[in-house]
Amino acid sequence: MTFGRVKERVPGGRADGEAPRPEAGEAVAVEVAAGEAGSRLDVFLSRAAGISRSQAAKAVTAGGVTVNDGPAKASYRLREGDRVVFRKPRPAPCEVVPEDIPLRVLYEDPHLIVIDKPAGMVVHPAAGNYRGTLVNALLHHCGDLTGIGAVLRPGIVHRLDKGTSGVLVAAKTEEAHEGLARQFRDRRVKKVYLALCHGDPRQEEGIVSLPVGRHPVERKKMSVRSRRGKEAVTRWRVRERLGDFALLEVVIETGRTHQIRVHLNAVGHPVVGDAVYGRKGFWRTLPQGDLRRLIQTLGRQALHAWSLTFSHPWDGRPLTFTAPLPADIEDLLNFLRGRAHGG
Repeated sequence: MTFGRVKERVPGGRADGEAPRPEAGEAVAVEVAAGEAGSRLDVFLSRAAGISRSQAAKAVTAGGVTVNDGPAKASYRLREGDRVVFRKPRPAPCEVVPEDIPLRVLYEDPHLIVIDKPAGMVVHPAAGNYRGTLVNALLHHCGDLTGIGAVLRPGIVHRLDKGTSGVLVAAKTEEAHEGLARQFRDRRVKKVYLALCHGDPRQEEGIVSLPVGRHPVERKKMSVRSRRGKEAVTRWRVRERLGDFALLEVVIETGRTHQIRVHLNAVGHPVVGDAVYGRKGFWRTLPQGDLRRLIQTLGRQALHAWSLTFSHPWDGRPLTFTAPLPADIEDLLNFLRGRAHGG
């Protein structure tokens, strides 16, 4: 992706060459390439500096950007050879406290980071969970954050429930955040989950297409009987039949809150261990033994974000990341496999 050629760092610096993203507070002069001719100044600046378009427009309005050594409007249409000088704004500190929390990093580059989130970790700080979250951990781990929305923080473009483990991507720059968010919004991201559910589905695969929204009575829950439900589509197929249980591979086309858990419960196959939508206290109905112990100690829904596929927001290359099943679900599966096969 070419935005022009760096003519000079201001002051001093390397001359010519492809324009890398400037550091916060650094002034850079860029010569507009032929491919960018005709672009609005604010659009060009957004891409060149890795900031949002609104931030770029504010910088132009404030007089912090010049074209050919003079002022210009955000709507100015650039010409090949124009010399644009700008200074990337310094992001404000994030109010969230960085914490040295171990992370299972699957991939990282200057634009994004992909992690295998453990069960029990909340993604974003909120009431009752201001410490120990993924954002706290990322703020400590990522020393090259450039700011999202003028704040020095990681860009969370999707979430996993506290009790759900697996693959999650976060942006490290404004541009990556916008690019990833657009892919999620346009449904160009493939999300594959593994879910251990109750029951033995009669079919090998199926589609659940039921609107999901706030529960009409229990406001902390989601439901397919909501008065204002939004479109939600979940595809599933059986990977393993394990007697009274089944391991499903689940692909969601939409990303509604608690979608998989709500949909599987609606079709009679709730996720094992789900204290909100599943069979509450199910383990108490089991005789004393390993199965009862394994389900009791699971302590969360047996749901895992197994695979995530998207295009890199910087160069467009396709990326797929997978996270192996964690030990708590794997131990339960191994027990059920042994029981189903007479082991």
